[in-house]
Amino acid sequence: MTDELLDIVNENDEIIGQAPRPVIHQRGLWHRGAHVFLFNETGEMLIQRRSADRAYAPSLLDCSVSEHVTAGEGYLEAAVRGMKEELGAEGIEIRRIGKIQMEYGPNDNEISEIYEGRLNGGNIRFDPGEISEVKFMSLDEIRAGIKNEPAIYCAWFVELMNWYFGQPAKLKTL
Repeated sequence: MTDELLDIVNENDEIIGQAPRPVIHQRGLWHRGAHVFLFNETGEMLIQRRSADRAYAPSLLDCSVSEHVTAGEGYLEAAVRGMKEELGAEGIEIRRIGKIQMEYGPNDNEISEIYEGRLNGGNIRFDPGEISEVKFMSLDEIRAGIKNEPAIYCAWFVELMNWYFGQPAKLKTL
């Protein structure tokens, strides 16, 4: 398997080069990502538990989809690809709700677009190499979980949800 090639961007989100994903993370280079918040008909968000085999943040709770934007790909394309690859979900209309700049972890500097959409009742077929389980949680449950048990959530998800809730977050809105 070849390493995923990502665009390197500057802090203004202008492409300045390309490198394999491991090199980008080793050097702390800025790159792009996409997140999708998917909701059911009652307003609960689909949350994924990352697989225990994941190199970073194993077994932690994350948003519906978190995806790197590959070289030459757009944010929306990456979000749609991520829904298909991670959840087996296709044909879901999503809308952009924001763009942020954040340090996701050590040497993980990312500019990301955030999308939201509504699941259309189809079955979710998640990739067990990426995800160990999915569940729906109300926004109140997520808010309480972040307050009372923040260590069970990916650090970036905590910051994304703080941003979503209009609370202080360790990120910059673009």
